[in-house]
Amino acid sequence: MTTRTTPAGTSAARERLLRTASELFYREGIHSVGVDRIIAEAGVTRATFYRHFPSKEDLVEAYLGVEDANIRGAFEAAEASGAEPKALVGLVIEALADDVALHHTRGCPFINAAAEYPDADSGVRVAVAEHRAWFRSTLEQLLTAAEAPDPEGAAAELVLARDAAMVGGYLDGWDRVRPAFVASANRIAGVGA
Repeated sequence: MTTRTTPAGTSAARERLLRTASELFYREGIHSVGVDRIIAEAGVTRATFYRHFPSKEDLVEAYLGVEDANIRGAFEAAEASGAEPKALVGLVIEALADDVALHHTRGCPFINAAAEYPDADSGVRVAVAEHRAWFRSTLEQLLTAAEAPDPEGAAAELVLARDAAMVGGYLDGWDRVRPAFVASANRIAGVGA
């Protein structure tokens, strides 16, 4: 997995720290990767690390911010196509499938992070909850525009289908899971394939 989007105007050192941490966190897990390793692999000093990230949890939240920005970017790219609402839902479903195939072969970074941070009040869990709320509401808006029969229910089901697809893709291989996810997501959306 590679970091694809980071905030504009960030320093090169911050960029390296975030890219290194993102790759390690996603591949090996958050708690199993220490700050010293991130500092060494990013080629920065401890002072530089703490200047950009006062704590490891701040770095984890920034990592989730990059993941959030990437999925928002996928939605924006689909919307920029100018497709009619029903076709747009299909484009979003394909974009979600592409995201899993290209960037999330080890499951959902938000679910993975939530599993490592059981305190629902932690900054990490708040970031996860905010992302999931945005994701669900954005799907609901798209489905409403596409005149889906039950936009709220379908959005909730699509979130669960994507969660399951990310886990299934990791366990069974995305080539096997993708067709089932796309077909299921289109049925859930009620707007055709």
